[in-house]
Amino acid sequence: MTRAGATASLASPADLADLIAALTRKVADFPKPGVQFKDLTPLFADRDALVAVTKALAGTASGADLVAGIDSRGFLVGAAVATRLGTGVLAIRKSGKLPPPVLSESYTREYGDACIEIPADGLDLRGRSVFLIDDVLATGGTLAAAARLMERAGARATGAGVVVELPALGGRAAVAPLPVHSLSQA
Repeated sequence: MTRAGATASLASPADLADLIAALTRKVADFPKPGVQFKDLTPLFADRDALVAVTKALAGTASGADLVAGIDSRGFLVGAAVATRLGTGVLAIRKSGKLPPPVLSESYTREYGDACIEIPADGLDLRGRSVFLIDDVLATGGTLAAAARLMERAGARATGAGVVVELPALGGRAAVAPLPVHSLSQA
């Protein structure tokens, strides 16, 4: 049982948001000064909380035939959501983690530039409906890059789900018109 009670007692989105807040560790000045990192490790390690998060995100991904989890914490939740939906899961990786050839997309995030990649061979995404999963929506750079990457691969991003949204950083506007479903805000 979680600190906030069993999964069955999560009667509303507000209850889930409270559970997420209670199990999120806030780390100041990481990975660089001025950034407050949201560590969801305690949330994901809690059985009931993971089930509640997975169930809620799966409920927002209707119509997708593939779930794509974004490196690295999005992998954890994405795989669980895909299992619940009965779909496959695609790992969208940070640059340099996959063997070539790859499709890559560069972007800017709140603490520097980055690049994400997917395999260019052995994976046919043409015509697929893909639901994107990430842990935190901050500036929106990562999700926007993932949506562009899916489009370049011939797939269509149908929406995105995140565990925590940081509305003050404007990420939702950066990914528009992609629908984003967040389970909590910080």
